[in-house]
Amino acid sequence: MSDAVRRLVLVLGDQLTLASPALEGLEKARDCVLMIEAPGEATWVRSHKARIALFLSGMRHFRDALREAGFRVDYVALDDSDEPALVGRLAQRLKHWRPEVLRLLEPGEWRLQQDITAAANNADVVLQLLDDPHFLCSRADFARWADKYGGSLRMEYFYREMRRRHRVLMDREPAKSDQPEGGQWNYDAENRKGYPKHGPGLIPPHEAFEADALTRGVLADVERLFPDHPGSLAHFAWPVTRSQARMALQAFIEHRLVNFGSYQDAMWSSTPFGWHSLLASSLNLHLLDPREVIAAAERAYCEGRAPLASVEGFIRQILGWREFIRGVYWRDMPQMAEANHYKHRRPLPRWFWTGDTRMACARDAIEQTLQYGYAHHIQRLMVTGLFGLLAEIDPKQVAAWYLAVYVDAVEWAELPNVAGMALYADGGRFTSKPYVASGAYIQRMSNHCGHCAYAPDAESIKKTGKPMCPYTALYWHFLDRHEAELSANPRTALMARNVGRLAPAQRECIRADAQRVLERLDDL
Repeated sequence: MSDAVRRLVLVLGDQLTLASPALEGLEKARDCVLMIEAPGEATWVRSHKARIALFLSGMRHFRDALREAGFRVDYVALDDSDEPALVGRLAQRLKHWRPEVLRLLEPGEWRLQQDITAAANNADVVLQLLDDPHFLCSRADFARWADKYGGSLRMEYFYREMRRRHRVLMDREPAKSDQPEGGQWNYDAENRKGYPKHGPGLIPPHEAFEADALTRGVLADVERLFPDHPGSLAHFAWPVTRSQARMALQAFIEHRLVNFGSYQDAMWSSTPFGWHSLLASSLNLHLLDPREVIAAAERAYCEGRAPLASVEGFIRQILGWREFIRGVYWRDMPQMAEANHYKHRRPLPRWFWTGDTRMACARDAIEQTLQYGYAHHIQRLMVTGLFGLLAEIDPKQVAAWYLAVYVDAVEWAELPNVAGMALYADGGRFTSKPYVASGAYIQRMSNHCGHCAYAPDAESIKKTGKPMCPYTALYWHFLDRHEAELSANPRTALMARNVGRLAPAQRECIRADAQRVLERLDDL
Protein backbone atom coordinates (compact mmCIF):
# COMPACT_ATOMS: atom_id res chain seq x y z
CA MET A 1 0.00 0.00 0.00
CA SER A 2 1.37 3.38 -1.00
CA ASP A 3 2.01 5.91 1.75
CA ALA A 4 0.60 8.74 -0.36
CA VAL A 5 -2.91 9.21 -1.75
CA ARG A 6 -4.66 11.78 -3.87
CA ARG A 7 -7.81 12.10 -1.77
CA LEU A 8 -8.30 10.97 1.80
CA VAL A 9 -12.01 10.81 2.67
CA LEU A 10 -12.76 11.09 6.38
CA VAL A 11 -16.04 9.43 7.37
CA LEU A 12 -17.21 10.40 10.85
CA GLY A 13 -19.20 8.13 13.14
CA ASP A 14 -22.52 9.83 12.38
CA GLN A 15 -22.09 9.72 8.58
CA LEU A 16 -22.69 6.03 7.93
CA THR A 17 -24.21 6.07 4.45
CA LEU A 18 -22.95 4.78 1.12
CA ALA A 19 -24.96 7.59 -0.50
CA SER A 20 -22.48 10.17 0.77
CA PRO A 21 -21.16 12.47 -2.00
CA ALA A 22 -17.78 12.29 -0.26
CA LEU A 23 -17.50 8.73 -1.59
CA GLU A 24 -18.28 9.61 -5.20
CA GLY A 25 -15.61 9.17 -7.84
CA LEU A 26 -13.00 7.52 -5.64
CA GLU A 27 -10.36 5.25 -7.17
CA LYS A 28 -9.01 2.43 -5.06
CA ALA A 29 -5.45 2.89 -6.32
CA ARG A 30 -5.30 6.63 -5.68
CA ASP A 31 -7.82 7.38 -2.90
CA CYS A 32 -8.58 6.06 0.57
CA VAL A 33 -11.43 6.24 3.07
CA LEU A 34 -10.41 6.96 6.65
CA MET A 35 -12.48 6.08 9.73
CA ILE A 36 -11.22 6.79 13.24
CA GLU A 37 -12.30 5.39 16.60
CA ALA A 38 -11.12 7.81 19.28
CA PRO A 39 -11.41 7.19 23.04
CA GLY A 40 -11.45 10.94 23.56
CA GLU A 41 -14.83 11.20 21.83
CA ALA A 42 -16.30 8.88 24.49
CA THR A 43 -14.82 10.95 27.31
CA TRP A 44 -15.41 14.45 25.86
CA VAL A 45 -18.58 14.02 27.87
CA ARG A 46 -18.75 10.96 30.11
CA SER A 47 -20.80 8.99 27.62
CA HIS A 48 -23.31 6.25 28.40
CA LYS A 49 -21.88 2.84 27.56
CA ALA A 50 -24.73 2.21 25.12
CA ARG A 51 -24.01 5.47 23.28
CA ILE A 52 -20.36 4.51 22.85
CA ALA A 53 -21.35 1.02 21.72
CA LEU A 54 -23.89 2.29 19.19
CA PHE A 55 -21.37 4.54 17.46
CA LEU A 56 -18.59 1.94 17.48
CA SER A 57 -20.77 -0.91 16.26
CA GLY A 58 -22.28 1.28 13.55
CA MET A 59 -18.80 2.34 12.44
CA ARG A 60 -17.37 -1.17 12.33
CA HIS A 61 -20.33 -2.50 10.37
CA PHE A 62 -20.03 0.41 7.96
CA ARG A 63 -16.30 -0.20 7.56
CA ASP A 64 -17.13 -3.71 6.36
CA ALA A 65 -19.84 -2.38 4.06
CA LEU A 66 -17.34 0.04 2.50
CA ARG A 67 -14.85 -2.74 1.88
CA GLU A 68 -17.54 -4.95 0.38
CA ALA A 69 -18.43 -2.07 -1.94
CA GLY A 70 -14.82 -1.95 -3.16
CA PHE A 71 -13.42 1.02 -1.22
CA ARG A 72 -9.96 1.02 0.30
CA VAL A 73 -10.43 1.74 4.00
CA ASP A 74 -7.92 2.82 6.62
CA TYR A 75 -9.64 2.03 9.91
CA VAL A 76 -8.10 3.27 13.16
CA ALA A 77 -9.40 1.19 16.08
CA LEU A 78 -9.53 2.22 19.73
CA ASP A 79 -6.27 0.49 20.65
CA ASP A 80 -4.30 1.50 17.56
CA SER A 81 -2.76 4.66 19.02
CA ASP A 82 -1.83 6.17 22.36
CA GLU A 83 -3.33 9.45 21.17
CA PRO A 84 -6.89 9.69 22.59
CA ALA A 85 -8.24 12.64 20.59
CA LEU A 86 -9.85 12.24 17.18
CA VAL A 87 -8.05 15.31 15.85
CA GLY A 88 -4.72 13.95 17.10
CA ARG A 89 -5.30 10.63 15.39
CA LEU A 90 -6.34 12.46 12.24
CA ALA A 91 -3.05 14.39 12.30
CA GLN A 92 -1.17 11.11 12.49
CA ARG A 93 -3.00 9.68 9.47
CA LEU A 94 -2.52 12.88 7.47
CA LYS A 95 1.21 12.59 8.11
CA HIS A 96 1.14 8.94 7.01
CA TRP A 97 -0.96 9.34 3.85
CA ARG A 98 0.22 12.82 2.76
CA PRO A 99 -2.99 13.41 0.74
CA GLU A 100 -3.50 16.24 -1.70
CA VAL A 101 -7.03 16.71 -0.41
CA LEU A 102 -8.86 15.82 2.80
CA ARG A 103 -12.53 15.42 1.90
CA LEU A 104 -15.50 14.97 4.20
CA LEU A 105 -19.13 15.82 4.69
CA GLU A 106 -19.61 18.81 6.93
CA PRO A 107 -19.42 17.55 10.54
CA GLY A 108 -22.43 17.67 12.80
CA GLU A 109 -20.52 19.36 15.60
CA TRP A 110 -19.00 22.83 15.64
CA ARG A 111 -16.02 21.69 17.74
CA LEU A 112 -15.11 18.92 15.31
CA GLN A 113 -15.34 21.21 12.32
CA GLN A 114 -12.91 23.63 13.97
CA ASP A 115 -10.53 20.83 14.97
CA ILE A 116 -10.54 19.14 11.56
CA THR A 117 -10.00 22.46 9.78
CA ALA A 118 -7.03 23.19 12.04
CA ALA A 119 -5.56 19.72 11.46
CA ALA A 120 -5.76 20.12 7.69
CA ASN A 121 -4.19 23.57 7.85
CA ASN A 122 -1.38 22.31 10.08
CA ALA A 123 -0.69 19.47 7.65
CA ASP A 124 -0.83 21.83 4.66
CA VAL A 125 -3.62 19.74 3.14
CA VAL A 126 -6.50 21.17 1.12
CA LEU A 127 -9.76 20.65 3.04
CA GLN A 128 -12.87 19.93 0.98
CA LEU A 129 -16.04 20.24 3.09
CA LEU A 130 -19.16 19.05 1.30
CA ASP A 131 -22.78 19.91 2.07
CA ASP A 132 -24.52 16.97 3.69
CA PRO A 133 -27.48 16.02 1.44
CA HIS A 134 -28.91 13.84 4.20
CA PHE A 135 -30.69 16.98 5.37
CA LEU A 136 -33.57 18.50 3.43
CA CYS A 137 -32.41 22.04 4.18
CA SER A 138 -28.77 23.02 3.78
CA ARG A 139 -27.06 25.35 6.21
CA ALA A 140 -26.99 28.06 3.55
CA ASP A 141 -30.68 27.64 2.73
CA PHE A 142 -31.59 27.88 6.41
CA ALA A 143 -29.49 31.00 6.80
CA ARG A 144 -31.31 32.62 3.87
CA TRP A 145 -34.67 31.70 5.42
CA ALA A 146 -33.63 32.94 8.88
CA ASP A 147 -32.39 36.26 7.52
CA LYS A 148 -35.98 37.09 6.65
CA TYR A 149 -37.02 36.84 10.30
CA GLY A 150 -34.14 38.56 12.08
CA GLY A 151 -33.61 37.82 15.74
CA SER A 152 -36.69 35.70 16.44
CA LEU A 153 -37.04 32.35 14.66
CA ARG A 154 -40.15 30.16 14.80
CA MET A 155 -40.24 26.55 13.70
CA GLU A 156 -43.87 26.68 12.54
CA TYR A 157 -43.11 29.12 9.70
CA PHE A 158 -40.06 27.10 8.66
CA TYR A 159 -42.08 23.87 8.78
CA ARG A 160 -44.77 25.22 6.48
CA GLU A 161 -42.17 26.33 3.97
CA MET A 162 -40.55 22.89 4.08
CA ARG A 163 -43.92 21.20 3.56
CA ARG A 164 -44.54 23.32 0.47
CA ARG A 165 -41.00 22.99 -0.85
CA HIS A 166 -40.92 19.19 -0.57
CA ARG A 167 -44.63 18.59 -1.28
CA VAL A 168 -45.24 16.70 1.94
CA LEU A 169 -48.83 16.22 3.19
CA MET A 170 -50.13 18.84 0.80
CA ASP A 171 -53.67 18.88 -0.60
CA ARG A 172 -53.87 16.68 -3.68
CA GLU A 173 -56.45 18.82 -5.46
CA PRO A 174 -54.69 21.06 -8.02
CA ALA A 175 -56.70 24.10 -6.96
CA LYS A 176 -55.52 23.68 -3.36
CA SER A 177 -51.99 22.49 -4.01
CA ASP A 178 -50.47 25.14 -1.73
CA GLN A 179 -52.71 24.12 1.19
CA PRO A 180 -52.06 21.41 3.79
CA GLU A 181 -53.77 18.06 3.65
CA GLY A 182 -56.84 18.14 5.86
CA GLY A 183 -56.93 21.94 5.94
CA GLN A 184 -54.59 22.34 8.95
CA TRP A 185 -50.83 22.68 9.10
CA ASN A 186 -50.53 21.44 12.64
CA TYR A 187 -52.49 18.87 14.67
CA ASP A 188 -50.54 19.37 17.87
CA ALA A 189 -53.70 20.06 19.88
CA GLU A 190 -54.90 16.51 19.13
CA ASN A 191 -51.59 14.96 20.17
CA ARG A 192 -51.45 15.70 23.89
CA LYS A 193 -53.44 12.90 25.48
CA GLY A 194 -52.43 11.07 28.62
CA TYR A 195 -52.90 7.34 28.86
CA PRO A 196 -56.30 6.08 30.11
CA LYS A 197 -56.67 5.75 33.88
CA HIS A 198 -56.18 1.99 33.69
CA GLY A 199 -52.88 2.43 31.90
CA PRO A 200 -51.50 2.31 28.36
CA GLY A 201 -52.63 -1.25 27.68
CA LEU A 202 -50.81 -3.44 25.17
CA ILE A 203 -48.29 -1.50 23.08
CA PRO A 204 -46.62 -3.38 20.21
CA PRO A 205 -42.93 -3.77 21.07
CA HIS A 206 -40.26 -1.92 19.16
CA GLU A 207 -37.91 -3.83 16.91
CA ALA A 208 -34.91 -5.15 18.88
CA PHE A 209 -31.75 -6.62 17.37
CA GLU A 210 -29.60 -9.39 18.81
CA ALA A 211 -25.92 -8.55 18.88
CA ASP A 212 -23.87 -10.27 16.19
CA ALA A 213 -20.20 -11.18 16.64
CA LEU A 214 -19.04 -7.71 15.62
CA THR A 215 -21.35 -5.99 18.10
CA ARG A 216 -20.44 -8.46 20.85
CA GLY A 217 -16.82 -7.48 20.32
CA VAL A 218 -17.79 -3.81 20.64
CA LEU A 219 -19.67 -4.46 23.87
CA ALA A 220 -16.62 -6.22 25.30
CA ASP A 221 -14.38 -3.33 24.27
CA VAL A 222 -16.67 -0.79 25.91
CA GLU A 223 -16.78 -2.72 29.18
CA ARG A 224 -13.00 -3.11 29.09
CA LEU A 225 -12.07 0.45 28.21
CA PHE A 226 -14.90 2.46 29.81
CA PRO A 227 -15.88 0.41 32.90
CA ASP A 228 -16.76 3.44 35.05
CA HIS A 229 -18.98 5.17 32.50
CA PRO A 230 -22.70 5.46 33.27
CA GLY A 231 -25.36 3.14 31.98
CA SER A 232 -25.78 -0.53 31.16
CA LEU A 233 -25.18 -2.65 28.08
CA ALA A 234 -27.50 -5.41 29.26
CA HIS A 235 -30.35 -4.16 27.08
CA PHE A 236 -28.36 -3.12 24.01
CA ALA A 237 -30.54 -3.92 20.99
CA TRP A 238 -30.28 -0.80 18.81
CA PRO A 239 -30.06 -0.97 15.01
CA VAL A 240 -26.43 -0.69 13.91
CA THR A 241 -26.76 -1.31 10.17
CA ARG A 242 -28.89 0.16 7.43
CA SER A 243 -30.84 -3.08 7.00
CA GLN A 244 -31.67 -3.16 10.72
CA ALA A 245 -32.67 0.50 10.67
CA ARG A 246 -35.05 -0.14 7.78
CA MET A 247 -36.61 -3.01 9.70
CA ALA A 248 -37.10 -0.71 12.70
CA LEU A 249 -38.76 1.88 10.46
CA GLN A 250 -41.11 -0.68 8.94
CA ALA A 251 -42.09 -2.02 12.37
CA PHE A 252 -42.91 1.46 13.65
CA ILE A 253 -44.98 2.39 10.61
CA GLU A 254 -46.93 -0.86 10.74
CA HIS A 255 -47.53 -1.16 14.46
CA ARG A 256 -47.03 2.07 16.43
CA LEU A 257 -47.50 5.08 14.17
CA VAL A 258 -51.27 4.71 14.44
CA ASN A 259 -51.25 5.80 18.11
CA PHE A 260 -48.03 7.75 18.17
CA GLY A 261 -49.79 11.10 17.83
CA SER A 262 -52.35 10.60 20.55
CA TYR A 263 -49.88 9.42 23.19
CA GLN A 264 -46.59 11.02 22.22
CA ASP A 265 -46.67 13.19 25.37
CA ALA A 266 -47.94 10.50 27.76
CA MET A 267 -45.82 8.98 30.52
CA TRP A 268 -46.38 5.81 32.55
CA SER A 269 -44.21 3.89 34.98
CA SER A 270 -42.19 1.04 33.46
CA THR A 271 -43.26 2.08 29.95
CA PRO A 272 -40.00 3.40 28.55
CA PHE A 273 -40.82 3.39 24.84
CA GLY A 274 -44.57 3.88 24.53
CA TRP A 275 -45.73 4.42 20.94
CA HIS A 276 -42.54 6.26 19.96
CA SER A 277 -40.49 5.41 16.88
CA LEU A 278 -37.00 5.02 18.41
CA LEU A 279 -35.63 6.03 15.01
CA ALA A 280 -33.64 9.11 16.05
CA SER A 281 -30.40 7.18 16.52
CA SER A 282 -30.69 5.63 13.05
CA LEU A 283 -31.46 9.01 11.50
CA ASN A 284 -28.65 10.76 13.34
CA LEU A 285 -26.09 8.13 12.28
CA HIS A 286 -27.40 8.41 8.67
CA LEU A 287 -28.49 4.76 8.63
CA LEU A 288 -31.89 6.11 7.56
CA ASP A 289 -32.57 8.97 5.19
CA PRO A 290 -35.26 11.36 6.47
CA ARG A 291 -36.92 11.32 3.04
CA GLU A 292 -37.65 7.60 3.26
CA VAL A 293 -38.97 7.98 6.79
CA ILE A 294 -41.26 10.85 5.81
CA ALA A 295 -42.44 9.00 2.69
CA ALA A 296 -43.23 5.85 4.68
CA ALA A 297 -45.34 7.82 7.17
CA GLU A 298 -47.15 9.75 4.44
CA ARG A 299 -47.85 6.51 2.56
CA ALA A 300 -49.38 5.00 5.71
CA TYR A 301 -51.81 7.94 5.88
CA CYS A 302 -52.69 7.77 2.17
CA GLU A 303 -53.40 4.03 2.51
CA GLY A 304 -55.60 4.55 5.56
CA ARG A 305 -53.28 2.79 7.99
CA ALA A 306 -52.65 5.78 10.27
CA PRO A 307 -54.65 8.94 11.09
CA LEU A 308 -53.58 12.32 9.79
CA ALA A 309 -52.93 13.74 13.28
CA SER A 310 -50.41 10.99 14.08
CA VAL A 311 -48.71 11.18 10.71
CA GLU A 312 -48.49 14.97 10.72
CA GLY A 313 -47.15 15.01 14.27
CA PHE A 314 -44.46 12.48 13.37
CA ILE A 315 -43.48 14.21 10.13
CA ARG A 316 -43.35 17.58 11.95
CA GLN A 317 -40.64 16.18 14.22
CA ILE A 318 -38.48 15.22 11.24
CA LEU A 319 -39.23 17.69 8.44
CA GLY A 320 -39.89 20.54 10.86
CA TRP A 321 -38.14 20.34 14.19
CA ARG A 322 -35.11 18.22 13.25
CA GLU A 323 -34.21 20.37 10.27
CA PHE A 324 -35.01 23.58 12.16
CA ILE A 325 -32.80 22.96 15.18
CA ARG A 326 -29.89 21.93 12.98
CA GLY A 327 -30.19 25.26 11.20
CA VAL A 328 -30.40 27.15 14.48
CA TYR A 329 -27.37 25.28 15.85
CA TRP A 330 -25.10 26.25 12.97
CA ARG A 331 -26.45 29.80 12.90
CA ASP A 332 -25.91 30.40 16.62
CA MET A 333 -22.72 28.52 17.45
CA PRO A 334 -20.49 28.97 19.35
CA GLN A 335 -22.55 31.47 21.38
CA MET A 336 -25.28 28.88 21.96
CA ALA A 337 -22.96 26.74 24.08
CA GLU A 338 -22.32 29.69 26.41
CA ALA A 339 -25.91 30.95 26.68
CA ASN A 340 -27.23 31.39 30.23
CA HIS A 341 -30.18 33.80 30.15
CA TYR A 342 -31.09 33.32 33.81
CA LYS A 343 -27.47 33.16 35.07
CA HIS A 344 -28.03 29.75 36.64
CA ARG A 345 -24.97 28.31 38.35
CA ARG A 346 -26.01 25.39 40.55
CA PRO A 347 -24.28 22.03 39.98
CA LEU A 348 -26.13 19.07 38.49
CA PRO A 349 -27.55 16.89 41.30
CA ARG A 350 -25.77 13.58 41.77
CA TRP A 351 -28.93 11.56 41.21
CA PHE A 352 -28.95 12.53 37.53
CA TRP A 353 -26.23 9.87 37.22
CA THR A 354 -27.90 7.25 39.41
CA GLY A 355 -31.69 7.75 39.41
CA ASP A 356 -31.55 7.67 43.21
CA THR A 357 -34.29 10.20 43.94
CA ARG A 358 -37.67 9.98 45.65
CA MET A 359 -39.32 11.97 42.84
CA ALA A 360 -41.06 9.16 40.96
CA CYS A 361 -41.14 10.92 37.57
CA ALA A 362 -37.44 11.78 37.63
CA ARG A 363 -36.50 8.37 38.98
CA ASP A 364 -38.43 6.59 36.22
CA ALA A 365 -36.98 8.78 33.44
CA ILE A 366 -33.40 8.50 34.67
CA GLU A 367 -33.49 4.80 35.50
CA GLN A 368 -34.72 3.96 32.01
CA THR A 369 -32.11 6.33 30.58
CA LEU A 370 -29.38 4.46 32.40
CA GLN A 371 -30.81 1.10 31.27
CA TYR A 372 -31.41 1.89 27.62
CA GLY A 373 -29.83 5.25 26.80
CA TYR A 374 -33.33 6.44 25.92
CA ALA A 375 -36.17 8.61 27.17
CA HIS A 376 -38.84 10.15 25.01
CA HIS A 377 -39.15 13.86 24.31
CA ILE A 378 -41.60 14.74 27.11
CA GLN A 379 -39.48 12.99 29.70
CA ARG A 380 -36.51 14.98 28.44
CA LEU A 381 -38.35 18.31 28.19
CA MET A 382 -40.87 18.21 31.04
CA VAL A 383 -39.14 16.00 33.62
CA THR A 384 -35.34 16.19 33.55
CA GLY A 385 -35.17 19.40 31.50
CA LEU A 386 -37.87 21.12 33.53
CA PHE A 387 -36.08 20.25 36.74
CA GLY A 388 -32.83 21.66 35.38
CA LEU A 389 -34.55 24.97 34.62
CA LEU A 390 -36.54 25.27 37.84
CA ALA A 391 -33.62 24.17 40.03
CA GLU A 392 -31.32 26.77 38.45
CA ILE A 393 -28.77 24.24 37.20
CA ASP A 394 -25.84 25.50 35.12
CA PRO A 395 -26.92 25.02 31.46
CA LYS A 396 -23.48 23.71 30.48
CA GLN A 397 -23.76 20.89 33.00
CA VAL A 398 -27.27 20.00 31.89
CA ALA A 399 -26.30 20.00 28.21
CA ALA A 400 -23.24 17.83 28.89
CA TRP A 401 -25.46 15.32 30.71
CA TYR A 402 -27.91 15.10 27.80
CA LEU A 403 -25.09 14.68 25.30
CA ALA A 404 -23.61 11.92 27.45
CA VAL A 405 -26.60 9.75 28.34
CA TYR A 406 -28.72 9.35 25.19
CA VAL A 407 -27.77 7.03 22.34
CA ASP A 408 -29.25 9.43 19.77
CA ALA A 409 -27.34 12.44 21.11
CA VAL A 410 -25.34 14.42 18.58
CA GLU A 411 -24.58 17.99 19.50
CA TRP A 412 -26.42 19.72 16.65
CA ALA A 413 -29.62 18.06 17.86
CA GLU A 414 -28.96 17.96 21.59
CA LEU A 415 -27.70 21.45 22.35
CA PRO A 416 -30.54 23.50 20.81
CA ASN A 417 -33.11 21.23 22.43
CA VAL A 418 -31.51 21.62 25.84
CA ALA A 419 -30.20 25.20 25.84
CA GLY A 420 -33.02 26.62 23.76
CA MET A 421 -36.08 24.51 24.41
CA ALA A 422 -35.71 22.91 27.85
CA LEU A 423 -33.69 25.54 29.71
CA TYR A 424 -34.56 28.77 27.84
CA ALA A 425 -30.89 29.57 28.28
CA ASP A 426 -30.86 31.54 25.03
CA GLY A 427 -33.65 33.81 26.23
CA GLY A 428 -36.17 32.76 23.59
CA ARG A 429 -34.05 32.74 20.44
CA PHE A 430 -36.45 30.28 18.83
CA THR A 431 -39.07 29.55 21.50
CA SER A 432 -41.82 31.95 22.50
CA LYS A 433 -41.74 31.15 26.22
CA PRO A 434 -39.93 29.12 28.88
CA TYR A 435 -41.51 25.67 29.22
CA VAL A 436 -42.28 25.67 32.92
CA ALA A 437 -44.94 23.75 34.83
CA SER A 438 -45.69 22.49 38.31
CA GLY A 439 -46.16 18.93 39.47
CA ALA A 440 -49.77 19.18 38.29
CA TYR A 441 -48.62 18.81 34.67
CA ILE A 442 -46.75 15.61 35.49
CA GLN A 443 -49.79 14.35 37.41
CA ARG A 444 -52.01 15.01 34.38
CA MET A 445 -49.69 13.28 31.89
CA SER A 446 -48.58 10.27 33.95
CA ASN A 447 -49.27 7.93 36.86
CA HIS A 448 -46.06 8.90 38.66
CA CYS A 449 -47.62 11.09 41.33
CA GLY A 450 -49.71 8.21 42.68
CA HIS A 451 -46.64 6.38 43.98
CA CYS A 452 -44.36 9.33 44.69
CA ALA A 453 -42.97 10.47 48.04
CA TYR A 454 -44.21 13.98 47.23
CA ALA A 455 -47.63 15.55 46.60
CA PRO A 456 -48.08 17.64 43.44
CA ASP A 457 -50.55 20.24 44.76
CA ALA A 458 -52.19 21.64 47.90
CA GLU A 459 -55.18 19.31 47.70
CA SER A 460 -52.94 16.25 47.50
CA ILE A 461 -50.86 17.51 50.41
CA LYS A 462 -54.00 17.73 52.55
CA LYS A 463 -55.18 14.26 51.54
CA THR A 464 -51.89 12.42 51.88
CA GLY A 465 -49.81 14.43 54.30
CA LYS A 466 -46.86 14.13 51.92
CA PRO A 467 -44.46 17.05 51.48
CA MET A 468 -44.82 19.36 48.50
CA CYS A 469 -43.46 18.21 45.16
CA PRO A 470 -40.13 19.94 44.44
CA TYR A 471 -41.36 20.75 40.92
CA THR A 472 -44.33 22.63 42.39
CA ALA A 473 -42.27 24.49 44.97
CA LEU A 474 -39.69 25.52 42.38
CA TYR A 475 -42.32 26.41 39.78
CA TRP A 476 -43.87 29.04 42.03
CA HIS A 477 -40.43 30.27 42.94
CA PHE A 478 -39.62 30.66 39.23
CA LEU A 479 -42.78 32.72 38.72
CA ASP A 480 -41.97 34.83 41.74
CA ARG A 481 -38.40 35.53 40.59
CA HIS A 482 -39.24 36.29 36.97
CA GLU A 483 -42.65 37.91 37.32
CA ALA A 484 -41.73 41.07 35.40
CA GLU A 485 -40.31 39.22 32.40
CA LEU A 486 -43.22 36.75 32.34
CA SER A 487 -45.75 39.59 32.54
CA ALA A 488 -44.29 41.18 29.43
CA ASN A 489 -44.75 38.00 27.38
CA PRO A 490 -48.34 37.38 26.19
CA ARG A 491 -47.79 33.62 26.37
CA THR A 492 -46.78 33.70 30.04
CA ALA A 493 -48.75 36.72 31.28
CA LEU A 494 -51.43 34.52 32.86
CA MET A 495 -48.84 32.67 34.94
CA ALA A 496 -47.44 35.99 36.08
CA ARG A 497 -50.90 37.19 37.09
CA ASN A 498 -51.39 34.05 39.15
CA VAL A 499 -48.35 34.78 41.24
CA GLY A 500 -49.03 38.52 41.22
CA ARG A 501 -52.34 37.97 43.04
CA LEU A 502 -50.63 36.39 46.02
CA ALA A 503 -50.26 38.25 49.29
CA PRO A 504 -46.75 39.19 50.46
CA ALA A 505 -46.89 36.53 53.18
CA GLN A 506 -47.73 33.85 50.61
CA ARG A 507 -44.82 34.89 48.46
CA GLU A 508 -42.51 34.69 51.44
CA CYS A 509 -43.72 31.11 51.97
CA ILE A 510 -42.98 30.33 48.33
CA ARG A 511 -39.44 31.62 48.71
CA ALA A 512 -38.89 29.70 51.92
CA ASP A 513 -40.23 26.43 50.43
CA ALA A 514 -38.03 26.83 47.37
CA GLN A 515 -34.96 27.64 49.42
CA ARG A 516 -35.39 24.42 51.40
CA VAL A 517 -35.54 22.47 48.14
CA LEU A 518 -32.56 24.26 46.58
CA GLU A 519 -30.42 23.66 49.66
CA ARG A 520 -30.81 19.88 49.34
CA LEU A 521 -30.94 19.17 45.63
CA ASP A 522 -28.74 16.09 46.01
CA ASP A 523 -31.13 14.58 48.56
CA LEU A 524 -34.56 14.99 46.96
